[in-house]
Amino acid sequence: MNIKLMSGTLALSLMLAIPSVASARNDRLHFPVADAAGTVDAKAKLDGSVKFYWGDQKHPKVSKTLGTDQTNKKTNAFNKGDKEACEWAWLSAMITMQNRAKQLGADAIINLQSIYQNQDFVSATEYECGVGTFTGGVALRGEFVKL
Repeated sequence: MNIKLMSGTLALSLMLAIPSVASARNDRLHFPVADAAGTVDAKAKLDGSVKFYWGDQKHPKVSKTLGTDQTNKKTNAFNKGDKEACEWAWLSAMITMQNRAKQLGADAIINLQSIYQNQDFVSATEYECGVGTFTGGVALRGEFVKL
């Protein structure tokens, strides 16, 4: 076999084996907050000291506003289903928000919403997760308050 034919065959094989950038996933999915909050890990790591109110959920009267903050967390989605990867990213984001609330002396986060790729997704029951070929990500923003 001549060198040109071998290198052409090798190049073609590599092009077929490597997924193209144009076909990379970037899906926006919505999942129930209740499902993510109901996992064993979420129950163990979200300790209840901070209450979370999603979207326009009713909450007790605010006595003090302590600011707004956001977080953006990613997780490895390789060999995981979309929902599982998103629940891991959601939990990581929620732990960060819980820790920030404690730093500020807040006992609740209100108006909690997803802000994936700087686009708001407001829901009282769902969060938004971006899922790619190898990662899943959840970005959240909320208002830290004392009730």
